Amino acid sequence: MHQGECYNMLLYLAEFLAQYQNAFTVFDYLTLRIILGTLTALLLCLWFGPMMIRRLVERQIGQAVRDDGPQSHLSKAGTPTMGGAMILIAMAVSTLLWGDLDNHYVWLVLIVTLGFGAIGWVDDYRKVVEKNPRGLPARWKYFWQTVLGIGAAVVLYYTAASPVETSLIVPLFKEVVIQLGLFYIVLTYLVIVGSSNAVNLTDGLDGLAIMPTVMVAMGLAVFAYASGNAVFAEYLHIPMVPGAGELAVFCGTMAGAGLGFLWFNTYPAQVFMGDVGALALGAALGVVAVIVRQEIVLFVMGGVFVMETVSVILQVGSYKLTGRRIFRMAPLHHHFELKGWPEPRVIVRFWIITVVLVLMGLATLKIR
Repeated sequence: MHQGECYNMLLYLAEFLAQYQNAFTVFDYLTLRIILGTLTALLLCLWFGPMMIRRLVERQIGQAVRDDGPQSHLSKAGTPTMGGAMILIAMAVSTLLWGDLDNHYVWLVLIVTLGFGAIGWVDDYRKVVEKNPRGLPARWKYFWQTVLGIGAAVVLYYTAASPVETSLIVPLFKEVVIQLGLFYIVLTYLVIVGSSNAVNLTDGLDGLAIMPTVMVAMGLAVFAYASGNAVFAEYLHIPMVPGAGELAVFCGTMAGAGLGFLWFNTYPAQVFMGDVGALALGAALGVVAVIVRQEIVLFVMGGVFVMETVSVILQVGSYKLTGRRIFRMAPLHHHFELKGWPEPRVIVRFWIITVVLVLMGLATLKIR
């Protein structure tokens, strides 16, 4: 059976069975498919997670730890990494099972996510398997990120069905819609690549990056569902983007796979996601936010990722200009560790901050 027919065949089967049992009509509902996609991704991670961890241990694919970092991290050396691959596999399988494969947004987010995952995989492989501390050279990493980011931006720009799909929406002000024109391509590129690298910078403590990713994905799922529904979009004064509702299924698989991974990544971690997971998940959040026209809301809900990125920029800039460091160590989570905060305290407090920020982002749906 051709892969592109998978969802349609499932739907046709459900419709056929509905002739004899009305209960099968529930598979027509997007809300049910969101739930099923989330649970499928979660269960897949829980199922093959232990097998993947054993394989990584057998192949000695372990994390290298910086000597100049917090001393508590030295015990992490050798912990299996590249575990983000289990997240991507679970997301891809679940999306193909429960998403509408006639929807071009579904294919776009899958290609971008897996593409950034491939970049991260090469970087991880060179570092932990080939023992090359440089991994994938930065110029090649950003080159391929740029190819994928601009490629996605161009596709979205030329397939936009209405001007609002390429306009900047300002939360809280329902009448403020800024026409971007070709600058939309630049903004989309910056959001996708910036989000990808921001999540990667945050991925430094056990569970620190994955739980905020899960929460932001759940927030974006709400925006995607509302944006794809004409009634909700009009009531909430947000852009109506036909087909965007299917991205709620994708976001659900991200949340489910993320929770499944957290089962093994929680402190003390049995496995790390590596660049293969962090770069991919960040890009996934970015491209979904762009499609549902909520880049600014992503900036708010992903505030922890923003803080981590800004801390690195300030640290590097300050050291180059003045020879002084602003933080004890960047990214920001290491600064708090070196101040004496136990690792779990840093992690949970960053999670709490993310809960508040996601709620603030969701509040913009109604406060307009």
